[in-house]
Amino acid sequence: MAAYSETIDLYSDDGKLLKSGVSLDKISPLVNPATSKIIDLTKRTINVNLGGIEQALKAGKLGKGKVRGRELDLAIMENKDAIVAKIKEMVQVEEGDDTEILEFNDGKLLLVQVPTKRLANAATYDAAITSVASAATYAIVDQFDIDAFNASTVKAACWGGYPHTMDMQGALVSSILNIPQNNEGIGYALRNIPVNHYVMMTGRNSLQGVALAATLETAGEFEMGAAIGPFERYQLLAYAYQGLNANNMVYDLVKNNGETGTVGTVVQSLVERAIEDKVIVPGKKGGYFQYFDTKDPMLWNAYVAAGSLAATIVNCGAGRFAQAVSSTLLYFNDLIEHETGLPSCDFGRVMGTAVGFSFFSHSIYGGGGPGIFNGNHVVTRHANGVAIPCVVAACALDAGTQMFAPEGTSKVMGETYGKIDVFNKPMDQIAKGVDLIA
Repeated sequence: MAAYSETIDLYSDDGKLLKSGVSLDKISPLVNPATSKIIDLTKRTINVNLGGIEQALKAGKLGKGKVRGRELDLAIMENKDAIVAKIKEMVQVEEGDDTEILEFNDGKLLLVQVPTKRLANAATYDAAITSVASAATYAIVDQFDIDAFNASTVKAACWGGYPHTMDMQGALVSSILNIPQNNEGIGYALRNIPVNHYVMMTGRNSLQGVALAATLETAGEFEMGAAIGPFERYQLLAYAYQGLNANNMVYDLVKNNGETGTVGTVVQSLVERAIEDKVIVPGKKGGYFQYFDTKDPMLWNAYVAAGSLAATIVNCGAGRFAQAVSSTLLYFNDLIEHETGLPSCDFGRVMGTAVGFSFFSHSIYGGGGPGIFNGNHVVTRHANGVAIPCVVAACALDAGTQMFAPEGTSKVMGETYGKIDVFNKPMDQIAKGVDLIA
């Protein structure tokens, strides 16, 4: 990749300086060790709801349904230590490799980190969830000497409806990632993560949630081939200013407009900041209208990405409702174009995304709240990594207005992945990662 001389300062979610003079390449998902760890653990870490498996078997709840007469009353939690040991023994490749099993909620929830070798020697990240689901199934079958007629019931609790369904519908072994068949195109895997997952993994902290979402969205853009040549700088700048609060821009914009501001005053503040930083300069005049020019459209885009996030936080934060995120993304960027004559965020793609997003999240269609969308969804996939982080911020600030609340759809993500530092405090970890780069 290219070496960059331009630098940014990284700030925390509370506006404190974390690291100054960071060259742009050091936040790249290809370079930063903390970012690499996030991507690595996203692929090879699997949830096992051991307590849930016990309850599901007892009630005969398998996949998405209930099968009467196939109930199994097994003392799984009483035998938890033996089952965990069996899972680890089967999942690991070599004694002492990087297989790890973390326990939460008195062992009712397990987080299994599959050894790197399993994924390195597989075509896809499927190798993580398939090995853990099989190991969990066999560990229970072996521990309780389940016969051939009831083993399939244990399998259904762990694997869900698969293979009768394409994915592991209703499975109590799960991953952050969706199955490859559900990815909309080449390289979309890391973008196919629901907004509510990010919200719960970062404990409803809006800027930390934004950082985590932006990190995986940006990694997805790299995987899609959207960050090659000059477009690499384009992606990194947007990631830095919106996702990592570079130069404290998002924090400053929110602070200056949080008490009495509106979407329109955030537009004003952003344009003033861009003029002050000489990112844009007055150009020609057309009657009463003052056009602006820029010699660095990529940096201008990063400023507008930061502004889009700040406007979302100000507007959705004021109402404590996530629903306004789509209209905020639309009209902030519409106002930016009318104010400057320059392109809006992602050269109009955020506006386009927002139009469809408004319709599908709560207009006459109203299929679901913002929290169940992701960067792979046909409605929200079009913006290059800069729309979903704003949706995460809005849902983190929501006070319970969504039909599909994060606590309802993604509670287990907070109780497991949310206990790991790179997932719950990505801004801090990425800043620390800069020091580890040779």
